[in-house]
Amino acid sequence: MIHEAMFYEKLAKNEVQCNLCAHRCRVRPGKRGICGVRENCEGTLFSLVYGGVANEDVANIEQKPFYHYYPGSTAYSVGTIGCNFRCRHCQNWTLSRAAPEDAFLGTLSPSQLVMQAKMAGCQSVSWTYNEPTVWYEYTYEGARLAKEEGLGTSYVTNGYITPEALENIAPYLDAFSVDIKGFSEAFYREICGAKLAPVLETSRLAKELGIHVEVVNLVIPTHNDSPDEIRELSRWVYENLGKDTPLHFNRFHPHYEMKHLPPTPVKALDMARSIAIEEGMRFVYIGNVPGHPHENTYCPECGSLLIARGFFEVQEYNISPDKTCPKCGETIPITGEYRKSSGMI
Repeated sequence: MIHEAMFYEKLAKNEVQCNLCAHRCRVRPGKRGICGVRENCEGTLFSLVYGGVANEDVANIEQKPFYHYYPGSTAYSVGTIGCNFRCRHCQNWTLSRAAPEDAFLGTLSPSQLVMQAKMAGCQSVSWTYNEPTVWYEYTYEGARLAKEEGLGTSYVTNGYITPEALENIAPYLDAFSVDIKGFSEAFYREICGAKLAPVLETSRLAKELGIHVEVVNLVIPTHNDSPDEIRELSRWVYENLGKDTPLHFNRFHPHYEMKHLPPTPVKALDMARSIAIEEGMRFVYIGNVPGHPHENTYCPECGSLLIARGFFEVQEYNISPDKTCPKCGETIPITGEYRKSSGMI
């Protein structure tokens, strides 16, 4: 699982600077970056988790969530350990906080990953469960091979990858589910151990590079749920990513170091959606609330139900083959074709 890292530079006294994520860690010999899985060994930076898989399964693409990317399809989904954030509400903290020497990791080469995705009948490969940037070398090679075999590729990410690393993988990366966790530097500093500005820069660049982008915001009571912050986030997405960008407001559930908070009231999610609609966003979703009508896709022009979803699965698909609303003819921005699930998940 040891593999020389990409995107680093050698410094004096055997120190290195990692340029893979926005932390741009300066790492002394024998030490690791913030992610915990990239180590300086005598002046050479190594990934400690290349091909080291902690979680692997076949999942509906809607679970990522991607609602406008090959709806109804399945993604071969893999994750490892480590993370460059320190989110106090992390749902996968057993992976993100694990050290390589303490974790049980299976091995899966990039070619094996692609082969298993095809054998499972998946439309795409998705790097998810932990931050995909931290095992960039593996994702890069896997994405390149996946594209050669006609598979789609996606990152489920915190958006902290550097511009140079994103530009390098962009020819092989189709979709980007980016979690904009809040819309203030204070929130990122206190809750995530990071900064907001690089996430916005990355999200904008992904769009410019032609990657399909969907934005996720986990609404946490008393921390990032004020109407003003929701409005600023919605306005930024509208102005920088476009009005047709799928925007997901997801319900928070108490977890990890934030178990003292209540779940997000559904009315707060409804408020967030209303604000985003007021700001011009056309496809705004509410997640982690099973059965909520706004996990469905409606025509923004005439209101017709276009995609009905339940439990992260497409239950009804009513978009015309030319990707328009069958009632009014409005163009609906869907990337890829609808794939009816085989029900084998």
